[in-house]
Amino acid sequence: MPVRSADQPLLPPLQQQRQQIRQQMRRQRQALSPAQQHAASKRLGKNLSTSLLIRRAERIGIYLAADGELDPLPALLAIQHRRHKLYLPILPKHADAVLHFAAWQPGTNLVSNHYGIGEPPLQQQLTPLWSLDILLMPLVAFDAAGNRLGMGGGFYDRALAVLARQPRKPLLLGVAHAFQQLEALPAAPWDQPLDGVITD
Repeated sequence: MPVRSADQPLLPPLQQQRQQIRQQMRRQRQALSPAQQHAASKRLGKNLSTSLLIRRAERIGIYLAADGELDPLPALLAIQHRRHKLYLPILPKHADAVLHFAAWQPGTNLVSNHYGIGEPPLQQQLTPLWSLDILLMPLVAFDAAGNRLGMGGGFYDRALAVLARQPRKPLLLGVAHAFQQLEALPAAPWDQPLDGVITD
């Protein structure tokens, strides 16, 4: 089956519906106070720390939270042990390229991408997404069927589409506030379903 591109246009009604959901959920996330975000991150931490999948994983792709996203990093650092290695995404420089990942340790210098989010410098050795054990992904909305709505840049969509041609793939886990779950999310043809979602 051919891989659908995340750059293919959607029909206007579907595009508008997804954009309205995106705006609504982003407003809800951004409206959370620092205290509410901290409490949500602590609740997420309990769920992450009890997950055998997380504890057994050696290579975990993560993200640095922005725009009100739920932050998994404190929990991962609290349960980190010798087997864990953390990997951050590096945004591609061209619109048709896919995400790369590079190993990262807390305290290591990062550079800001064009969204102002820190990422490892490009001279780091890059790690292909398929070689990770787990990929924790931010999302704007999700449903019980594993559909995920992101910020709209298509970076994760393109990266996940490439996985279809690889010999293996990581476990794909979304991370979100519980209120970001919808009964049904209008899916795009290129959407790749998640294996699960961890919430607060």
